[in-house]
Parts: sequence; structure tokens; C-alpha cells
Amino acid sequence: MITKRYLILFTVLSLYNCNTRVEQDCEPKTLKVIATAYNSLAYQTNSNPNITAFGDSLYSGLRYVAVSRDLLDSGLVHNTKIKIHGFDSLFTVKDKMHSRWRKRIDIYMGDDVKKAKKWGKKKVKIEYCLQPKDSLSN
Repeated sequence: MITKRYLILFTVLSLYNCNTRVEQDCEPKTLKVIATAYNSLAYQTNSNPNITAFGDSLYSGLRYVAVSRDLLDSGLVHNTKIKIHGFDSLFTVKDKMHSRWRKRIDIYMGDDVKKAKKWGKKKVKIEYCLQPKDSLSN
């Protein structure tokens, strides 16, 4: 019984240390971008509007963004968490935009077209963490 408790405690501490280490190793980045909004509708995306360019599924209520392809080179890659000034919670990069766009994000707003139109187009500041490259992938 005592061994089980120690194993659970060790596992929890290991996970905590792993998460802490990742946060300490990241390089914070801030960018000013144009932010628009999009919906899961075929006329705004393609014939399969509930699947992102990365292959993730979209459902109303998710805090996802699409990024312009130039931002992928800036470290805003798939599953990166970003803070958009003006919002209380983090968003996750789950989609990428057409190559014609530059320095732009598209905030996912489910099927709520009125909400997306109300958002319109704004200049916003975003913050994210640039993770160091894995030494094994060099």
C-alpha cells in the first residue's frame, strides 16, 4: 500500500517537473497581427468545413485559430498555445490559412456567423512561447 502511494506521488511530481521545465525553457514572443474570424461553413473554407488543414476536427466552442503560413515560420506551429489580447483564455493553433495572407490569424467561431461578422477585422497583439528545437531533430 505504501509503495502504491509513493508511486503515485512520484508520478505526479515527475509530471509537474516536466511541465515546469518546458515553461522555463521557452522563449516568449509577441507579435502584432490582423485578426479575423471564421466559421465551420463550406463557403468559408472548403467542402469539408469541420476538418482543419492539419487534420483536426472542429466543433463549436473550441478555442482554435488558423494562422497565415508566414507565421508558421515564426514558431506558431500546430498545437502552439497563444494568448490574444482582449480574450481571457488561451487559443490553440489548429489550422492554417491560404498562402495569400501574411501576419494574420483567423479566430474560429463555430457556426456563429453573426459573432464572426461582429468581430470583423482587428489589429491585435498575440503572445506565445517559442519552444527550443529538440536536439534529436537537428
